[in-house]
Amino acid sequence: MMPFIAQVAVGRRDKLSVFGSDYPTPDGTGVRDYIHVVDLAKGHTAAIKKIASNPGCVSINLGTGKGCSVLDMVKAFSKAAGFDLKYELCDRRPGDVATLYADPAFADSFLGWRAELGIDEMCADTWRWQSGNPNGYRDAE
Repeated sequence: MMPFIAQVAVGRRDKLSVFGSDYPTPDGTGVRDYIHVVDLAKGHTAAIKKIASNPGCVSINLGTGKGCSVLDMVKAFSKAAGFDLKYELCDRRPGDVATLYADPAFADSFLGWRAELGIDEMCADTWRWQSGNPNGYRDAE
């Protein structure tokens, strides 16, 4: 969702489509576990270091363990950008669930990793990058 919100903020999209506003959540929109890319990278680095001394295959959830609604994310990004983002409430999409977020307890105990950054930092960093690169990265020439 973050790329779509950022594209709305720089004018590449007219508005954000918010799919579902009647879920059994505090504001009716879907709740997800959004993780800052820096935290995700640190989690991957911790996993690579762990593999060196613990070969095998293990599934580990990397997340914050906290849910954030779509509208809460829109509000946080609007705050970071300094203006209200346009959005439209749409019908639910088939297969979408009301709430989905990670349990990062195993990542903490096994890897010694936990997410440190929240949605405010995520939105500020995304806005900083997107506003400086409104069309994304240039294609290699």
